[in-house]
Amino acid sequence: MARMPKQRPGRSKQNYATPWEFVHRVETRLGIARFQHDFAADVTNSKGITHFDIKANALSLPSLEWRWSVGPTGWGWLNPPYANIEPWAQMCYETYLKHGTRIALLVPASVGSNWFRDYVFGAAKVLALNGRISFDGIAPYPKDCMLCLYGEKAGFDVWNWRTA
Repeated sequence: MARMPKQRPGRSKQNYATPWEFVHRVETRLGIARFQHDFAADVTNSKGITHFDIKANALSLPSLEWRWSVGPTGWGWLNPPYANIEPWAQMCYETYLKHGTRIALLVPASVGSNWFRDYVFGAAKVLALNGRISFDGIAPYPKDCMLCLYGEKAGFDVWNWRTA
């Protein structure tokens, strides 16, 4: 029987990069060549042409700044620190509602959480990911994940991203 890693909410490493294999599948699904902007990255793990790093503090910026970083037709990428997802989901929600900014948010599938109820459900297309992602290249993440697409018709689906 495989052992699952010990859970340490907020105390585990928070800056794992999303695997390029997964990102490329998402880009293909969205019909884009590349994400325009990554909202929580650094120079080593950005999935966008441009990015906000910890110094820029994306959550302190107004939603209009998020909008400008993506442009009128681009998509933004966000794989936030999982220790506190709510403010990130709220910013995606508000930026989409105010400016129509398209953002792909990759998070654990926490459909019972308040942030999911308040900022994802009914606002984004939710893709439950069939096939776990390995953020460290060794073992799959111990929880199911979902991709929330602000900018597509709200709804819910299961996506087998490995065969996409």
